[in-house]
Amino acid sequence: MLIDFKDEDFENKIKKDEISICQFSAAWCGPCKSLKPIMDKLSDTYKDKAQNWFYCDVEDGAINTGSAMGIRGVPTTIIFKKGVEVDRLVGNPGEAAVKEFLDKNI
Repeated sequence: MLIDFKDEDFENKIKKDEISICQFSAAWCGPCKSLKPIMDKLSDTYKDKAQNWFYCDVEDGAINTGSAMGIRGVPTTIIFKKGVEVDRLVGNPGEAAVKEFLDKNI
């Protein structure tokens, strides 16, 4: 299940977690809306591999983090290990491609 992200979560959670997954999105974004249920499903599938799965709205709650991460397009999914970016996936390429992205990085 995706947790609603706030900027302070980066320091309080992501930097402390072994692995965190963040979906940077916006409420108005169609591809973001269609990616969210995929990420919810995969968060259950991969719950033993990643501690926290975040939904980061770049216009509400994740404004500073989105900017600091250089988010230029949404959705952007970033995998972090102890707060360090491992890889990112821009867009919604579908469940199979997201699963492949996760398998490669966690």
